[in-house]
Amino acid sequence: MNTMHVLRPIRLIIFAIAASLLLPLAAAHAASNQAATDQVRAELIASVDAIQPGEQILVGVHQRIIPHWHTYWRNPGDSGLATTIAWDLPKGAVAGDIQWPTPTRIKLGPITNYGYENEVTLLTPIKAPDDAKAGDAFPIHAKVNWLVCQEICIPQEVELSLQLPVVAAGELSGNGSPLIDKARASLPIASPWPISFEHDKDGMSLKIAGAELQSKNIKDFWFYAEQWGKIAHGAAQLREAQGDAIVLKLQPGETPAKSGEQLSGVLVVTEAVGNETVSRGFLVNRVADVVATTAAKTEASRIGLASALLLALLGGVILNLMPCVFPILSMKALSLLKNAHQAPLQTRLHGIAYTLGVLASFALLGVLLIVLKAGGARIGWGFQFQSPVFVLAVAYLIFAVGLSLSGVFSVGGSVMGVGSSLADRPGYIGSFFTGVLATIVATPCTAPFMGAALGYALTQPPAALMAVFLSLGCGVALPYLLISTWPALQRRLPRPGAWMDKLKQGLAFPMYATAAWLVWVLAQQAGVNAIAIALGGMIAIGFSAWLYETTRNSGVIARRSAASVASIALATALIGGYIGLKAIPPDGPRHSASTSEGNNWESYSPERLQALRAEGKPVFLNLTAAWCITCLVNERVALSERAVLDAFNNSGITYLKGDWTNQDDRITKLLAEFGRSGVPLYVIYPKGANASPVVLPQILTPKIVLAAIEATVGPSR
Repeated sequence: MNTMHVLRPIRLIIFAIAASLLLPLAAAHAASNQAATDQVRAELIASVDAIQPGEQILVGVHQRIIPHWHTYWRNPGDSGLATTIAWDLPKGAVAGDIQWPTPTRIKLGPITNYGYENEVTLLTPIKAPDDAKAGDAFPIHAKVNWLVCQEICIPQEVELSLQLPVVAAGELSGNGSPLIDKARASLPIASPWPISFEHDKDGMSLKIAGAELQSKNIKDFWFYAEQWGKIAHGAAQLREAQGDAIVLKLQPGETPAKSGEQLSGVLVVTEAVGNETVSRGFLVNRVADVVATTAAKTEASRIGLASALLLALLGGVILNLMPCVFPILSMKALSLLKNAHQAPLQTRLHGIAYTLGVLASFALLGVLLIVLKAGGARIGWGFQFQSPVFVLAVAYLIFAVGLSLSGVFSVGGSVMGVGSSLADRPGYIGSFFTGVLATIVATPCTAPFMGAALGYALTQPPAALMAVFLSLGCGVALPYLLISTWPALQRRLPRPGAWMDKLKQGLAFPMYATAAWLVWVLAQQAGVNAIAIALGGMIAIGFSAWLYETTRNSGVIARRSAASVASIALATALIGGYIGLKAIPPDGPRHSASTSEGNNWESYSPERLQALRAEGKPVFLNLTAAWCITCLVNERVALSERAVLDAFNNSGITYLKGDWTNQDDRITKLLAEFGRSGVPLYVIYPKGANASPVVLPQILTPKIVLAAIEATVGPSR
C-alpha cells in the first residue's frame, strides 16, 4: 500500500485538531488593514485609493513570511492546507475567487509541497454595487486562514479591514498599493503554445508544442496540477523532445487521472537570462476568474422566482417574433384562418389544444434538462440541436410538413384504416402537434428577457426550473390563445376560401428553406458526408409520401402493398440516417461555423481571451451556433456591416467568436458565468486588465454595436 496515501488523511486530521486548539492563540485580535503572527505579517491592500459605483477593483492579502517558513498554494502538494479568505462586503458587492500566483516546490525530506516563501499576495477581484453613493464609505472585511509550516505547522487566522471612500463615476480613483502590480506580474498567464495531455500504460504525459522550448537556455519545466493527487507531486517529471514539441512524463498520484482526463494547473518554465534564472507560469486548461462573470451569475440567482416567471412569460411572447419561429408562423396562420370562423367553442378549443402542445413540449424539455443536470452534464438552452441525430430528425420532420403543405400527401380520412370516425372529429390533434412543432423549432433561439430567466432556472431545484419553463411556454402560446378566445380579433381575419389552397402551397417553401438550413447545420456538425445521408433520407420520405397519396383511393391490395413499400422507405430514411451519422467518427473532420481563415475575427479559446485581457486589450466576444438563426441574422445585419468592422479595427478591438454548434464545455461554462443558458451572447471587454465586461442585447443593430463600442472603448480613431 502507498504510504503517502495512508498518511495524507492522518495529516489532515492532525491539522484540523491543531487548528481547533491553536487557532485561538494564533489569531490577531484587532481588525485593521494589518495583522501579524510570529511567522507571518499580513496586510490588506487595494488597487485603488477610492472606488466608483459598479467599479471592479483588485484587493490583495499580502503576506510577509519569515525565512524557512512557507504557506500553501491551492493544491498544497503532499501535505498542508490552502489559504482561505472569507469576505464581508457591503450589500450588492461581489467578490470573485482567489487569483493564485505561480507556486514553487518546497521539499521536506520525502514530502513535496506547493506553496510560497518570503512573500506572496493573494488577489481577489471585488465589484462595488452599482447603487453605491458618492461620499459613502465602502468597507472591506476579510477573515484569512492559513497554515504556515517549517518542520512544524501552525494554523493561523487574522481579521483584516480596509475602508475605501466612494467617489462619483468618472472621478479619479487613485493608484492604490504598488504591491498590486507586483502581484499581477506573479500570476500565471495564458500559454502561447498548444498544450495537451496524452495517456499511456505508464501514466500520462504533458505535451507542449513549441520548437523554441528546446533552447539550451530553458533549464526546467514543471507542471503543478491544480487537482490534488492526480499526479505524484514529488516525482521527477522527465523531459524529452519529440519533433517540435517537449513532452513531460507525469507519474500517477494517489488518485490518478482517468484515461482521457484533461488536467488543469500551471506549467512553470525556468529560463536562464544572463546570469539569472527567470521562472514564468502558464495556465493549462484554465482561465483566471473574473469577478464580472461571478457578478452576472449572482445577479441571475438574485432575481427571484417571481421575476424569473415574469421574464420567461415576456420572453416567450417575444420569441414568436424571432427568426427561428418564422417558418412555423405559416402553419399557425393557416390554422387561425381555418378555425377563426368556426363556432366560438371550437375556436377556443383549438387554441387550448395548441397551448397544451406547447406546454407539454416545454415540460418534456424541462424534465430532460433536470435529468441531464442530475447526471452532471453541462447543458443550456437549445442543447438538443448540438446532437446531429436530433438535427437530422427535425430536418426530416420539417421537410415532411412542407410536402404536406404542397399537397404531396394529406393525413386525414381513413389514414391506415383508422376509420371515418376520426375524420369527423375536430382537428384538435393537429393543433396540439402544431404547438409541439413550434416549440421544437423555437428552441434554437433566445429572445430578450429569456436569458436571465433561463439562467436563473438552470441554477434552481427541479420545481423552480419546471415553473420557469412552463411560464416560457405560456408566453409562446399566448398570442395564438388570445386570438382564439377573442372574437373581436377573429372578425378582423379574412374569411376562408379557395385562395387558402394557394397560400397553403406557397407557405411550404419556408419549410423547405428551414429543412435546407438544418442540413447545412448538420454539415457543420458532422461533415459533408452527413449531407448525403440527409438528402438520401429526404428522397425516401418524399417517395413514401407520394406513394401513399397516389394509392390511397386504390383497392385494398394496392393500398396495403404501397403502404408496406412506403413504410420500408420511411424506415430506411430514419434508421439509415441514425446509423449513418453514428458511423461518422466523432473525432473526424468537422466543418465548424467558426473557422477564422479569411475573416476579421479569431476563434475563441479561454486561453486567448485571458491573454488579451492580461495585456489590457479590448475584446468583442460573440458566442454563436450554426443552428441559432438569431445569431446568424445578427451577424448578417449588424456584425458584418462595414461601419462596425471599421470600428473594431480603429478601436483596436480583437473580435473573438465562440462556436457552440457542437457541445463545448468551455463555452457552456462561460455562458453560465454570465447568467446565460444559451446563445447568442455578445460581450465587450473594455481596455484594461480589470475593466468590467459589458453584455450587449441579444438582438443587435449596427447602431447598438457602435454605441456600445464608443461607450466602453471610446471613439474610434
